[in-house]
Amino acid sequence: MDLSRPPRLPQLPRPPLPVFRGRLHDPRTATVIGRLLGAAILTAFVTGLISHYLQQPPGWAANLLPSRPSWGYRLTQGLHVASGIAAIPLLFAKLWTVYPRLFEWPPVRSVAHALERLSIGVLVGSVLLQLLTGLLNTLQWYPWPWNFRPAHWALAWVAMGALLVHIAVKAPQIAAHWQRPALDADGPDRRSFVAAVSAAVGAVTLTTVGQSFTPLKDFDLFAPRHPDHGPQGLPVNRTAAAAGITAERLTRWRLRVDGPRPYELTLDELRAMRQHSVMLPIACVEGWSKNAHWTGVRITDLLDRAGAPPGARLRVTSMQRHGAYAVMDMGTSYARDPLTLLALSLNGQTLALDHGFPARVIAPNRPGVLQTKWVERLEVL
Repeated sequence: MDLSRPPRLPQLPRPPLPVFRGRLHDPRTATVIGRLLGAAILTAFVTGLISHYLQQPPGWAANLLPSRPSWGYRLTQGLHVASGIAAIPLLFAKLWTVYPRLFEWPPVRSVAHALERLSIGVLVGSVLLQLLTGLLNTLQWYPWPWNFRPAHWALAWVAMGALLVHIAVKAPQIAAHWQRPALDADGPDRRSFVAAVSAAVGAVTLTTVGQSFTPLKDFDLFAPRHPDHGPQGLPVNRTAAAAGITAERLTRWRLRVDGPRPYELTLDELRAMRQHSVMLPIACVEGWSKNAHWTGVRITDLLDRAGAPPGARLRVTSMQRHGAYAVMDMGTSYARDPLTLLALSLNGQTLALDHGFPARVIAPNRPGVLQTKWVERLEVL
C-alpha cells in the first residue's frame, strides 16, 4: 500500500445530473466577484471589531478607549452596516458563479476533498446567517430565541476563520485567475455580469446609506431609519413608554452624584449651572446616525464638584429598570472630555421625553446604546 497518497473513497454510480453550459460559471468570474465580496466582508469584520470593543471594552481598556475623533463611531458603524448590506448581493452573485459544483460527481473524491467541501459549507452557512441576521438587526426584528449581539460576535469569528481556510485552499487557483488573461473570449460577457452586480450593489447602498451619510438622505428609500424622522428631528430607538418612564416618576426626579463629596441636584439647579453647547452625532449600532446640537452641563464639572480624582471612571444609571444598558460605565477618557455633556436640550429645545428628558448623556465617539437617557445617578468609581 502506498502510504504517501491520501485514501480515496469508493466510486459511486453516477445519477442523472443537470448539465450547465453557462460560460461564466468559471474560476475567473468567481475570483472577480470574490475580490469584491472579500473587501466588503473584511470591512464589515474590522469595523465590527471596533464596534464590539467600544460597546463592551475589556476592563484593562476602559480608560484607554479614545473619545476622538468625535465622529469616529459614526463613520465606522456606518461603514459596518453599509458594507454588510453591500455584501448580500455580492454573496448571491458569488454563489451563482459556483453553484454548478454542487452537482459534481462524485460528490466527494477524497478525504481532503471532503474536508474542503465541509469548510465551504461552514463558510457559506456562517456568512449567510451573519449577513441576514445583521440585516434584520438594523430593522430591530429578532425572530430567533438567542441574544443577537454575542451570537453575531461569535459567528463573525467562525465566518472569518472559514474564509481564511477557503482562501488558503484556493490560493493557487485565485492567483492563477487574479489577473485578466491576455486572450479572454468571455471577457465582454464577464464585464457585463460584473457591471450588473456592481449596479445592484450601488443601488442597495445608495438607497440605504443615507441613514448615516446624511448628504444622501433624500435617497434613503429602504433603510429602516431616516435621519430626519423623529422627535426634534432625530430618530428614536427606545421610547420612554418602552423604558417604563412615567409622569409620576419624573415628578420625583433628582440627579444624584455619588463620590467623595456626594450631592443631589434638581432640574432647575442643573439649568442654573454653567451650560455648554456641542455639535455631536448620535450614532446607533443599527447603522443610522445624525449630527445634533446639544446643550447641558459638562460631566467633568459634575465630577469635580463631587471630588472625583482625575483618573476615576464613571457609572451612569438610568431611570429605566430593564434592558442591557440601563447601567453604563464610562472610562476617564470620555468622562473627562470637554465635549461630554449631561445634556438638557436638543437643537435648541428642552429634551423630548423620548430623547431622555430630563437629562441624558452625550459623548464623542460613542455608540448610541451608551448615550444613556433618563439619567438619575452618576457614580464615581
